[in-house]
Amino acid sequence: MSIAKTYNPKDAEDKWYSYWMEKGFFRSVPDDREPYTIVMPPPNVTGVLHMGHMLNNTLQDVLIRRARMQGKNACWVPGTDHASIATEAKVVAMLKEKGINKKDLTREQFLEYAWEWKEKYGGIILKQLEKLGASCDWERTRFTMEADLSEAVIDTFIRLYRKGYIYRGVRMVNWDPQGRTALSDEEVIRKEVNQTLYYVRYAVKDAANGAPSYLTVATTRPETIMADTAVCINPNDPRYTQLKGKTALVPLINREIPIIEDEYVDMEFGTGCLKVTPAHDLNDYELGQKHNLAIIDILNDDGTLNEKAVILVGEDRFKARKAVAILLEEAGQLEKTEPYKSQVGFSERTDAAIEPKLSMQWFCRMQELAKPALDYVLNGEVKLIPDKFINTYRHWMENIKDWTISRQLWWGQRIPAWYNAQNEWMVAKTETEAAALFAAEGKSADGIRQEDDVLDTWFSSGLWPMSVFDGTRHPDNADIRYYYPTNDLVTAPEILFFWVARMIIFGHEYTGKPPFENVYLTGIVRDKLGRKMSKSLGNSPDPIELMEQYGTDGVRVGMLLSSPAGNDLMFDVAYCEQGRNFANKIWNAFRLVKGWEVADIPATSAQQEAARWFGYRFNQALTEIEDHFAAYRISDALMATYKLIWDDFCAWYLELAKPAYQQPIAREAFEATKGFFESVLKLVHPFMPFISEELWHDELFGVRAEHDCCIVAEYPRSGAFDEKLLADFAAVQQVVSEIRNLRNTKQLSPKTALPLAIHATSGIDFSRYSESIQKMANVSAVDFVDQKPSGVTSFLVGKDEFYVDVAQNIDVEAERERISKELAYLEGFLKSVNAKLANERFVQNAKPEIVANERNKKADAEAKIKLLNEQLLAF
Repeated sequence: MSIAKTYNPKDAEDKWYSYWMEKGFFRSVPDDREPYTIVMPPPNVTGVLHMGHMLNNTLQDVLIRRARMQGKNACWVPGTDHASIATEAKVVAMLKEKGINKKDLTREQFLEYAWEWKEKYGGIILKQLEKLGASCDWERTRFTMEADLSEAVIDTFIRLYRKGYIYRGVRMVNWDPQGRTALSDEEVIRKEVNQTLYYVRYAVKDAANGAPSYLTVATTRPETIMADTAVCINPNDPRYTQLKGKTALVPLINREIPIIEDEYVDMEFGTGCLKVTPAHDLNDYELGQKHNLAIIDILNDDGTLNEKAVILVGEDRFKARKAVAILLEEAGQLEKTEPYKSQVGFSERTDAAIEPKLSMQWFCRMQELAKPALDYVLNGEVKLIPDKFINTYRHWMENIKDWTISRQLWWGQRIPAWYNAQNEWMVAKTETEAAALFAAEGKSADGIRQEDDVLDTWFSSGLWPMSVFDGTRHPDNADIRYYYPTNDLVTAPEILFFWVARMIIFGHEYTGKPPFENVYLTGIVRDKLGRKMSKSLGNSPDPIELMEQYGTDGVRVGMLLSSPAGNDLMFDVAYCEQGRNFANKIWNAFRLVKGWEVADIPATSAQQEAARWFGYRFNQALTEIEDHFAAYRISDALMATYKLIWDDFCAWYLELAKPAYQQPIAREAFEATKGFFESVLKLVHPFMPFISEELWHDELFGVRAEHDCCIVAEYPRSGAFDEKLLADFAAVQQVVSEIRNLRNTKQLSPKTALPLAIHATSGIDFSRYSESIQKMANVSAVDFVDQKPSGVTSFLVGKDEFYVDVAQNIDVEAERERISKELAYLEGFLKSVNAKLANERFVQNAKPEIVANERNKKADAEAKIKLLNEQLLAF
C-alpha cells in the first residue's frame, strides 16, 4: 500500500489520540514497576490555552512519554484550580450582563451560578490540552474545589490552627478594591508608575514667636488627607524646632491634629514633613501605633470614599484625587506640583492598584513552617532547575512574613470558623462540632453562623501533590504510598514562592517529605521583540490556530527548539514552520525507504559502511541526548535529536544506503534501514508523538498488534560506539564536503564525475570508504598515490592530502585569480597569528590551550598556503 505524498497532521492527530485513549495507554494504577509521577500545575478554570500553557505542558508530556517508554509506570495527573478571585470576577461579570447584582443574591444563589459557570467553561482548557497531545491520566482529573479536595483543605486549616500556626487579628493588609478582598504580599505586583507629587499646606494652629504659620507636606495621595491624624517632623530638623507640641489643621476639613516628632522622617525628602495616615499606609500605621494616634479609615471596600472623609463621599479614590487637588488649589492650600516616579502595588489577579487597609483577617504564621522547606532546597533534596533560582528562593524564605489566608469572596473553601451572637468564635469542621466547643467552654451557641471569608486559592493548591491522591485524608492509601513523592514539577518561576514553596511546606507538614524531587522552571514566552506575550499587546498567537496551521508536532518542536530552562523563550512562528518542515522531512524520508524494491543481492560496500557508521553514530547521539535529559536540557535534547535525524540519518545514511536509480536494494541494507527507522521513531516520539505513531503502524513494519504502539515501545538504550570509526567517518564526510565546495567554487555541474587521488598519512583507511566517497561526491575513481599528480587541485583534511583533476572543466585564468585571492587572505591571517605568537606576554600569560590553538592555526595556514602555491605552479 502506498503512503500519501504529504503528511496530514489533523488526520493522524485525531486518529491516534482517540486510539491511545481507547486502549488506556494514559491510565496508571499502582503495580510492580518503578513509578514516574507528574502533577500538572492546575490551570485556572477561567483559562484558555495560551503560549505559556503550551510550553509548560509540552515539556511535561515529553518527560511523561519518555518515562512511559522506559518501562516506568508513568502517571500524569491533570486538573484545574478554582481560582477564587478570577472566577468570582468572571461570574460577577456574567451576572451583570444578565442584569443581576451579586449584592442582591444570597451566598447559596451565587454559588449555584458559579458552579453552573464552572461546568460550562471550566473544562475548556483541558480539552485543548488533548489537542496538544497531552498524555494525562484523564480518569484522575481533579478540581481543587471538588468535595474530597475541599475536605482536605478544611482539615488542613483546622490542623494548623490547633498547632498554633493560624490566628485571627486586625492587621494592615493589601486590599484589592476591584476584587474586594485581601491579598498576600506575594499576590502584589510592584510597578514603577508616573505620578504627581502634591505640595500641600497644613495651617499651624496658634503659631507664635516667629513660628511658621503653615507646614508644607509632599504627598502622592491627596485623596487620603481627610484620614490624616498627625503631621510628623524629625526632632533633629532645625527648621521646625518651634513647632514642637503644636497642632495643625487638616486642609479642606480643618480637623485639628497633633504635630509629632520621630526620626523616621527623612529630612531630605520633600519638605521634611510627613502626613501620617495610619489607616492607609503600612509605615504610617506603625508610626501611629508608636504614637497612639487615632485611625480613620475613609475608604469603602470598593475604593470609594465613605462618610468619614466628610467631603466627596461616594467618589472613587482616583477621581477624588483629582477633585481634592482642585479644591486645594481653590483654597490656596496647594503650593505646587511636580512629576514623580514611584513603586505602586497592583493586584496580581485584577491589576487594580492596591490599597493598604486595616482589616480583620486570618493569618498563618510562616517562619517555623518555612524552615524545613528552605532546607530541602539548600541541601539538594529538592532541586531547582536551573539552580540560579536557589538564591531567590532563599531570600523569600528567610524573609517570609505571615500569610494572609482569608479572602472576602464566596467562591472557594469557606473558613471553618463559627461565631455566636456575642461574636465569640470557634474553629470546627461542622456547626455541630462548633456548638459543642462553645458549650464545653460555657458559652452560648445562640445565633451561630459560619465565617463568610474563604481561603486563599494557594492554600488549596498547596496541597495538590497530596490531595490528588487523597493523601491528607487517607495517608495510608495505595495511591499516595506508590506515587508520592512525585518526580518532576514543571512550572513558571513567578509562582516559585506562591505555589512551589507552599507545596513543600505542606508536604513536609503531612509526610515529613518534600512533594517532588525536581522543579523545572520554564522561562516566559516572549515575542521576537522580547515583549511578554499578552492579549492586550495582541502579540500572542492562538495556540489552537498554530496547531491547525503547522500540525501539533510542528508546534511542539517549535516551542521546544528555543526554550532552555529558566530562560525566556523568544517565540517566533518561524520556529513552528521549522517544526513542520522537520515532520515533513521524516515523512519524505519514510516515503523514500518505502519506495525501494528489495532483492536478495549482496549489500554494497557503501551500504555496509553506512550501516556500521550509523549504528555507532546513533549510540553516540543517544548518549548525548540522555546527558541532556539528565540535566533537564530538554531543548538541547531535541536539537541533538533533530540533527541526528536531519543530518546523520537523512542527509548521510539514507543517501549512502539508497540503491541506484531504478535498481533494487539488498535485503540486508533494507532490513538495517527499517531497524534504524524504528529506532528513530522511538527516539523522536516524546517530542513528536503523532507522526511517529502514524509511521510506526505503516505496513512497512508488518502488522502490529493492537497494543504494539510507539507510545509504549521500548525507548532506545545507549550502547557502545567506536570513536575511531566515527572520527574516520567524520573525515570522510569532510572530504565529500570539500569536493562539493570545489564544484561550487569552480561552478562545475554536480553531474560531472571527477577523479580523486588520495595521499593518506594519518592512518585512516580511506580505501574502505572509496565507494562511499564516490557515491556522495560523484567521484569517477579513487586512486591512492605517494605524491601529488600534476595539474590537479588539492585540499587538506587533517594531515591527508586530496587531489581532484578539474583541469579540463575550469577556466584557468579565473582559477588562478581565485587562488591568488585566497593566498592573500591566508598570508594576512598567518601574519596576525605570528604576531600574536611573537608576543611574549601573550605566550606567557594566556592559557596553554589558547596558545596551542593559535599554534594549530599557524600550522593549518602554512599547510594551506603551501598547497595553494603548488596549485598556482601547476597552471
